[in-house]
Amino acid sequence: MGYTLSEKIMLAHCGEDHVVPGQIVMIRCDLVMANDITGPVAFGQMEKMGAERVFDTSKVVMVADHFAPAKDERSAILQQRLKQRSLELGVTFYDQGRGGIEHAVLVEDGWVVPGMVLVGGDSHTCTHGALGAFGTGVGSTDVAYCLVFGELWQAVPGTIQVHVSGEKGRFVTGKDVILAVLAQIGAGGGTNKTLEFVGPGAEALSIDERLAVANLAVEAGAETGIFPADAKTAEYLEGRTDRPWTAERSDPDASFDRHLQVDLDSLEPLIALPHNPENVARVSDVTGTPVHQVYLGNCANGTLTDLRQAAEVLRGHFVHPRTRMIVVPASQKVYRRALAEGLLDLFVEAGASVSTPTCGACFGGHMGVLAPGENAVATTNRNFRGRMGSSEASVYLANAYVAAAAAVAGEIVEPAAVLAGVPA
Repeated sequence: MGYTLSEKIMLAHCGEDHVVPGQIVMIRCDLVMANDITGPVAFGQMEKMGAERVFDTSKVVMVADHFAPAKDERSAILQQRLKQRSLELGVTFYDQGRGGIEHAVLVEDGWVVPGMVLVGGDSHTCTHGALGAFGTGVGSTDVAYCLVFGELWQAVPGTIQVHVSGEKGRFVTGKDVILAVLAQIGAGGGTNKTLEFVGPGAEALSIDERLAVANLAVEAGAETGIFPADAKTAEYLEGRTDRPWTAERSDPDASFDRHLQVDLDSLEPLIALPHNPENVARVSDVTGTPVHQVYLGNCANGTLTDLRQAAEVLRGHFVHPRTRMIVVPASQKVYRRALAEGLLDLFVEAGASVSTPTCGACFGGHMGVLAPGENAVATTNRNFRGRMGSSEASVYLANAYVAAAAAVAGEIVEPAAVLAGVPA
């Protein structure tokens, strides 16, 4: 019996000769990451353990992103603690203005390669599966243990293989692929599993779009979402990293828990309705819903690809008077490239606000929270009640084309309608 891709990664990082789904193994960590919320807590747990050093300073990264820039004294203190302790321990620290949102920064700066195990103090560490890595989010106490010992207890996940076929339509993106999966299996359908994306449709997705797909795997309850490394992965990593890696994929005779199909030929732009990412509908089914805020950003949908898609819709248009739009590039590098391409000027000219890279409004922290009764269309990953502010607000999740179209129309509308000049 062969192994799935996730099982192969587990096997390569533990001392066992054989692994099966559900088996609990101790796996070695290739990288440990935390942010300005989870990092200070993890460092505090280290102190309680009496630990004075991390297992390997070259394998630890801390990123100030959730409350960057600090919104109040309390958040400033969290960032101060994260920075001071990172400097004392000699680990890599990304301050505001020098990095961006943790998952975007780690990918673009070459920290992540196929086959590695990445443990993060953030649930969306699954994003790194876009590069064929096993990225999983854990609590701060587990992060502390990983920081000290460089290993983690992990149940070997079963695998749900998602075969993506066909070719994307005009306004369909990777975000729609994962929303289509959530529509099939729901918010708990991937619990204790890996979502593995294969097939010609998956291979055709850019790395930016794979990031969006892998990012929302946890919204199905999955341990991670993963793409087998291929030529696009190799091209993306060229010049970014000198870390060794080998392309792996599931064996032909591997055992899967389930097989799913996503047909791009028939896929329309999708939208997750309040108040759960599994509550998926076609955009065409909910047109006319008024929109008070559009949020373009997030660890996986604030990429240059997303900004270009939104700019394509916004060009020649203005944000509707009843709507505000907030644009948040995922990293400083994305910000600068968008600046060089004139995208940020286009957004500002259209009436949008452009922010420094931050998790900010995505988790309801700051810089874009919602008031009671407001509707938001966001390119983020969660739309739980109260997620982005008031518990009486509603959040709709969609791709960048749909978000930008809503900003122009002041309501949910198909992107094609905006580009056709209706409404103008």
